[in-house]
Amino acid sequence: MDLREKAEVVRRLLDAAYPDAQCTLAHNSPFQLMIATILSAQCTDERVNAITPDLFRRFPDPESFARAEIHEIEDAIRSAGLYRSKAKNIQWACRLLVERHGGQVPRTLEELVRLPGIGRKTANVILGNAFGVPGLAVDTHVARVSRRLGLTSHQDPVSIERDLTALFPPESWVRLSHQLIRHGRVLCHARRPQCAPCPQKDLCDHYRTRTRSGGRKASPR
Repeated sequence: MDLREKAEVVRRLLDAAYPDAQCTLAHNSPFQLMIATILSAQCTDERVNAITPDLFRRFPDPESFARAEIHEIEDAIRSAGLYRSKAKNIQWACRLLVERHGGQVPRTLEELVRLPGIGRKTANVILGNAFGVPGLAVDTHVARVSRRLGLTSHQDPVSIERDLTALFPPESWVRLSHQLIRHGRVLCHARRPQCAPCPQKDLCDHYRTRTRSGGRKASPR
């Protein structure tokens, strides 16, 4: 089985295991998703979802964030962690939306990554989930699972994204990212992966390494 054939089997198994995998950041618009992705840095989606309902009632649009006092934003997002830098990024991103984009979230990767607090991963989240533009967001779960499966040997997210997008069809990229994240959270944990019930184990380089070592602890990769 070559790597492309392996990727197709991985995709089918993920579809069977996680048919309903989707973005877990609650949002009703591209703008709300943009703010949620900024807040999600080093913060759980659950915590972000607890913050955003009140946040969006107080600041429903880019204009309201842009004209707010910075301490008002900080107070509203304090429990997300790194709240000072996140508040600054949110306000400056919103000012740029108002000044350069007519108050609308841009629809291209190049424009999104120019906004404060938006990197390539979060830009792909916004493009895929708000606009239906194929994009593959690589977070720590996606990186770990794809390396363990032998779909990439790289450590940096851009190279991992390039490897995965070369193996999988564009129409699967958004769903695949959510499925790999779910798999990483449910079974393929960083320190103690649950290999026995994993439907991918027969394809998994990491599992084969553990099996050959007699179950001794292998590198988390």
